[in-house]
Amino acid sequence: MTPSTLERGIVGRGSHDGARLIREWFGRLAETAERGDPSVYVFVMGSMVEILHAFDLPVVFPEINSLQTAVRRVAHEYLGAAEDYGYSPDICGYVKADVAMQLQGGKHPMGRIPKPALAVLTNACNTYLKWAEIWERMYKTPAFTIDVPGSRHAPGVMPANAANDEQDRRYVEHQIHELIGVCEKLTGRPFEMEKLIPVLRCTNEMAASWKRVLELNRHHPAPFNALVDGTVYLGVLNALRGTAEGARYFRDLVEELEYKVAHDIGALEDERTRLIFVGVPCYPIFRRFHEIFADHGGNFVSSSYLWFAAGGLDLGFQYDLDRPLESLAEGVLRSVRHAGDSMLFPDDALLAAAEEFGADGIVYHPVKSCRTVSTGLAGSRRAVMQQRDIPCLFLESDMMDQRVVSEAQMKNRIDAFFEGIDARRVRLAGSAA
Repeated sequence: MTPSTLERGIVGRGSHDGARLIREWFGRLAETAERGDPSVYVFVMGSMVEILHAFDLPVVFPEINSLQTAVRRVAHEYLGAAEDYGYSPDICGYVKADVAMQLQGGKHPMGRIPKPALAVLTNACNTYLKWAEIWERMYKTPAFTIDVPGSRHAPGVMPANAANDEQDRRYVEHQIHELIGVCEKLTGRPFEMEKLIPVLRCTNEMAASWKRVLELNRHHPAPFNALVDGTVYLGVLNALRGTAEGARYFRDLVEELEYKVAHDIGALEDERTRLIFVGVPCYPIFRRFHEIFADHGGNFVSSSYLWFAAGGLDLGFQYDLDRPLESLAEGVLRSVRHAGDSMLFPDDALLAAAEEFGADGIVYHPVKSCRTVSTGLAGSRRAVMQQRDIPCLFLESDMMDQRVVSEAQMKNRIDAFFEGIDARRVRLAGSAA
């Protein structure tokens, strides 16, 4: 087989198959809604899908549902319906889009979303707690919250305390046993460890593959765009977590990206500037946002979004299948802490990523809809620029609400950002000469 023939079959496979798998996943949720079968609403930070899969319970990710309305340019309809119902414009856009879906019987651009029979959440985001209360009021749905102890200090400030970590792990494990009891009551079936272990094995394979995917973007040129392609990959990572289908997808994705690295095939034909993205993507103009940077040869090679929204899989953590529940508790503890640290203490991680990926600049994107992600980004930008001479762009818009997204203003600032990067290169070249 010639390289060109092989290339036609492998390059772009991850994006194509990822979109197909997400469509099929939404199709299965629509079938669940039609049958009236129970589903469980979960969130990306501490989703607990491994336990739910062991009971064959369909899982719904409200965050993924909501962002799809923005990508498909209909979010304004959902936001408007929720605001007409009485929700403030300042409330998280994800929440308002979901409320509108529920008011419309689960109507969604990708089909129909089933009603929740149970909500499972962690304390990783305060919005999760208030969001679940909405379903409690609407459907009398029970909400099970896993209280995950957070980091007691910024990463690297103090040495790890093994005794505290073990106490925290046992605390989380106890809550997992309680969740199992809730699922047994919901399904009328006993928990079977034999069903959990294959799920954990698939998650292990996905975690190892995801870690490798992120590492491959160190290559020059980077084989994928962390904003556009990475969001597709992230959707599959969460929606199909713990499934054989998801594990197979990421095996194929690693194969594709390793092929691209071996043949110097980049996400951009002319990658001139390597960038790191911080925050949640601008979904209302998702494709156009990427194009404005790509027109300057700018490629996002890494993203904090692929860290905190990956459910901890970017750590590559491997569950111990000989002690599954104990190890699952450790994984939940690590992943939720990691997500919080990635949002609240990003400075050191960003500096390390800039070095690791050879970044030429960092783009901060605080959004109106999410205070958890956006609070402190201005301070992080100052801290990073004090520690390293690296250009940083601060772009404010939103992840859902097109009313606060101005493409023209954004483009002007991005153009000026690249002019500054070019001027810096000339200055550095002159100094070296």
